[in-house]
Amino acid sequence: MSDKEYYATGKRKLAIARTWLRPGAGQITINGRPIDRYFSRETAKMVVLQPLELTETVGKFDILVNVTGGGLSGQAGAIKHGITKALLVYDPQLRTVLKKAGFITRDSRVKERKKYGQKGARARYQYSKR
Repeated sequence: MSDKEYYATGKRKLAIARTWLRPGAGQITINGRPIDRYFSRETAKMVVLQPLELTETVGKFDILVNVTGGGLSGQAGAIKHGITKALLVYDPQLRTVLKKAGFITRDSRVKERKKYGQKGARARYQYSKR
């Protein structure tokens, strides 16, 4: 194990990603599996790698992630947020670059709850005069 590791938690929708960055060769492990086996869609892999590419730290860190909840898209966003926050722990100078790209801000959009007396969050039951 390496002497330095940087931890952060990322969230998106209902997904929560606990992220550890350790100096290494650039391996990304998600829930015990390599990124290629965890995400089948190429866009999800691209989303996860965005903060590393932006800060030019691809290949500098081994990344270990435990992610729970949500779907694969939400999990990819949570991992991206977690990596971003861990990079800030590693080097606070990266804040301006990551902030400009909008990676630090948590995407707070979540599913709206269903209300009583309605079909769903906003859908009403059909009204009939008679």
